[in-house]
Amino acid sequence: MKLESPLAIGGLSLVSTACIRQWMGTLDYRVDFGDPTVDPVHPDYRGSKIYVFWHENILLPLYLRGHSNIAMLLSRHHDADILARVAVMMGFGIVRGSTFKGGSVALRELAGRAERENLTITPDGPRGPRRQLAPGCIFLASTMQIPIVAMGFGYERPWRLTTWDRFAIPRPWSRARSVVSRAIHVPADLSRDALERQRAGVERLLVHLSDDAEAWAGSRLSRSGETIIRKEPSRHAKRSALVPGPTGVSLDDELTRFGLAVCERQSDRPAA
Repeated sequence: MKLESPLAIGGLSLVSTACIRQWMGTLDYRVDFGDPTVDPVHPDYRGSKIYVFWHENILLPLYLRGHSNIAMLLSRHHDADILARVAVMMGFGIVRGSTFKGGSVALRELAGRAERENLTITPDGPRGPRRQLAPGCIFLASTMQIPIVAMGFGYERPWRLTTWDRFAIPRPWSRARSVVSRAIHVPADLSRDALERQRAGVERLLVHLSDDAEAWAGSRLSRSGETIIRKEPSRHAKRSALVPGPTGVSLDDELTRFGLAVCERQSDRPAA
């Protein structure tokens, strides 16, 4: 049943926020960073980033990285009204829009926010297809010259809903794992073919990171260099986002680091 009453939406949002905090607070979180300085709570973090992850795993960053100067793109559809309220309560900025509804307006607002904030986008949302990356985040990274950070998340034997994204709900007191890329530079003035090459490459990387994180969470193995990660706000993210950060590595370099085949090369010259 659709909720339209502001009072009902507000009340359910309060309850949902409290449940997420309590539920997600029971998990054991570990992360494998390609570069730990991409984390906005790291003391050496510099420069805005665009963080991308699959829609099904939104609970993990929602819980861990509130109050870290991050704006989240969410659909204008009424189904996202409660999630938008919850995200604000958890410490995120919100931009409403999608490729289906309000997309161009949302991209303009994201571009404005990117001058002073980090952005986070679920590039297969809000309607899927599941784990297929829409090009909006690539276009934004190329236009604004802000690096992308791909984040794969996985839980130990999660429950999954019968939604289009098979939304993941972790079991209490289970393992949650994340594998995070280095900051990836997307060239400016991409041709249409080059934009598609970047899109396909980031999609391949994000699928790999997600599969890797899920396999890690399902095992009882430790990793060399793994970091215990906790819920904590960033005391310097607003200031540090304004400081120019590293440009980032090329997509081909990051794909090669994970043993993934690079995309077939096409011209990166500007479109005529």
